Amino acid sequence: MQEKDLFEYAVIRVVPRVEREEFLNVGVVLYCAKKRFLQVAFNLDESRLVAFSPELDIDEVKAYLCAFELICQGAAAGGKIAKLPIAERFRWLTATRSTVVQTSKVHPGFCSDPVEMLQRLFMQLVL
Repeated sequence: MQEKDLFEYAVIRVVPRVEREEFLNVGVVLYCAKKRFLQVAFNLDESRLVAFSPELDIDEVKAYLCAFELICQGAAAGGKIAKLPIAERFRWLTATRSTVVQTSKVHPGFCSDPVEMLQRLFMQLVL
């Protein structure tokens, strides 16, 4: 039997009008300390987003989500945050904020394969 490791995840949401607290789930970010794993999966259904909020700047949302990806990868293009240790990057990405792109509260779990778990959560919570 394969050992299971603790992981944490948060759902990435687009919140076009923060004051209304309405959102669409567009992605998941998952962190597993033991596996040194931090990755994001997202999907922007542009027609759905435009129907939900016609004034939403889709390019801006894409840029935010690409920044999430660069930070997870620790890429130089991700700026100073991407240079932080992996745990700090996850905490920064999941910090509470009042912007168009937000994350849910962090949820824990156990898994043997974080890539598989990320895909499962993505399918359940986003698609």
